[in-house]
Amino acid sequence: MNSCNSLGESLWDSNSGFENIQSDLDYIVLQERYKHDQRYWIAPVRGTPSSVDVSGHVRKASANERLPVLCTQTAPYSTPDIKDTNTTWQVTVNSNNQYLTGFRDRSTFRFFGIRYAKQPKRWTYSKSYEGRGDHASALDFGSECVQGSDGSEDCHFLNVWTPYLPNPKANPRDKLKPVMFWIHGGAFTSGTGSDSTFDGGNLGSRGDVVVVTINYRLGTLGFLALNDGITKGNYGLADQITALEWVRRNIQDFGGDPDRITIFGQSAGAGSVRALLASPKARGKFAAAIMQSNLGGLAYGTTYSKYYTIEQEVEVVGNAILKEANCVHASSQLDCLRALPATTISTLSDSARYLVVDGEYLQSSELDLTSRESTASVPLMLGTTRDDGAAMIGYPKAGETINQFLNESGLPSTIAPSQSYPVPSGSNQTLDIFNTTARVATDGMFRCVDQATAYAGFNNHIFPEVFFYEFNRTYQMPGWSPNPPLCEAPKTADYPNGDPSKEYFKCHSGELYYVFGNVVRQGLALRDGYDLPFQQFVLDSWASFARTFNPTPDAKYTKARGYVNTTRQVEVAGSWTPFKNGSYKLRRLQWPSSMVDLDETEQCRTLNLPLTYYD
Repeated sequence: MNSCNSLGESLWDSNSGFENIQSDLDYIVLQERYKHDQRYWIAPVRGTPSSVDVSGHVRKASANERLPVLCTQTAPYSTPDIKDTNTTWQVTVNSNNQYLTGFRDRSTFRFFGIRYAKQPKRWTYSKSYEGRGDHASALDFGSECVQGSDGSEDCHFLNVWTPYLPNPKANPRDKLKPVMFWIHGGAFTSGTGSDSTFDGGNLGSRGDVVVVTINYRLGTLGFLALNDGITKGNYGLADQITALEWVRRNIQDFGGDPDRITIFGQSAGAGSVRALLASPKARGKFAAAIMQSNLGGLAYGTTYSKYYTIEQEVEVVGNAILKEANCVHASSQLDCLRALPATTISTLSDSARYLVVDGEYLQSSELDLTSRESTASVPLMLGTTRDDGAAMIGYPKAGETINQFLNESGLPSTIAPSQSYPVPSGSNQTLDIFNTTARVATDGMFRCVDQATAYAGFNNHIFPEVFFYEFNRTYQMPGWSPNPPLCEAPKTADYPNGDPSKEYFKCHSGELYYVFGNVVRQGLALRDGYDLPFQQFVLDSWASFARTFNPTPDAKYTKARGYVNTTRQVEVAGSWTPFKNGSYKLRRLQWPSSMVDLDETEQCRTLNLPLTYYD
């Protein structure tokens, strides 16, 4: 009773229905935390001390028995706009020589705005922060890093969602959960770990993992390099590694296993994961990696996987920044820039958003897929949405030819029309041109470089296992829907929120709500009867990779937890098979999902990208 009261709860009452907790008890047995015949204290039945077992049998208990207790969970649900941080729901963890007070809601314990580094001097590398035995609030998100006219330079914060807090007096090592360390996208110029899209409550609770999201410096403030021998760039990348080091040292206080950290990110976040795979500074700090829609290859995508030298970066953007800031002829260009307000720097016409070869954080111009000594050897999962590149181009003007539009989009103007990239002959000529160009853009900026990475990484024995995917069902974010409504499921009388069974472009970022399980939490409608089970299946697959380094959810796990939809989907779709010699397949994520051969391999040869493909 006292154990429950200390949490602001009471003993579970058998009148509330055993079926509501049976899967929880089954999972405790699966985890081998208790045996199947274990009994648990519950609320007295008709005034008699009572217990219940995993089969739901309620029995009288002796008042002096020592049994684990079952407590109620009455904390309220939270939403992106509403959270109850009343003292009733607050919880304090002693970590990093600080007492950090967060709160719990219905799904997880939440700790927001945890400082992982002091604010560094502008264009110096961040250093890990350690408390001084002080008390700090973790009830609200910290400031986002400067982007445009918003944010702060004091922004080195991370957030933790966890389904489990260990007893600090016990040895919790055998109960620690896998950690999923999220790196947001945003072209290295925008974004924040506090974006509600990435709320980790559902992923943490359903996936039984600890979720961490981070802020890191952006744009010129995060990536400027100069020819002065001092300003070497990659400050935002260094922030990611500093945050990773904080997690390695402290996450066990939040129930996370520092030896089972999966780094994952999307778009520029995937580009960050790629760079961390290459960085000697990050080596040994994570156990697995997921790259969602990593850019590379042609046009806009090139620099996310191919890194400038410092001299090239200065030529591409650094000199323009110095000129616009009136710092070209300053006795110290760096001091001149440091004297300017942060928002002046971040609102200049040009932004130094590029990773560079600085010799310390990055030592080569690209991820070395030939040398295990140069690349982290960890299980890798990666893939794209079917039409990732459709979000990276505009829309053709009336009367514009395919060659003109390709050129305008920064793509090879002679690549289409061709046998590899024919132009459809539909009634809408501009849509026909967009269809072909979106296909070229998807291949040239996403699919080919990612398939090449998977192929070379597997065949050169860089990554012990490689799992590839393609989303053929997406849910585009209302706040970012390029070329609307092309990336959205068509609305019909029967499906007023969109019919995902009809054809539409499966665009960049359209998988994010599914991965984090946040479609409904974002206040969005379930468009058909498959949106929810598909979301559950995707989340379960990502969390399974973090738990076991295999994205096929284990049947024992899904059955114990009552995940009926995912259990049935695995039975229908089969296992997600990794790359094997002579068999290179991807998981086509739709409803139902399936394993198919890699897409567009001949088209990728035609594009002749700088990464070697199928040698």
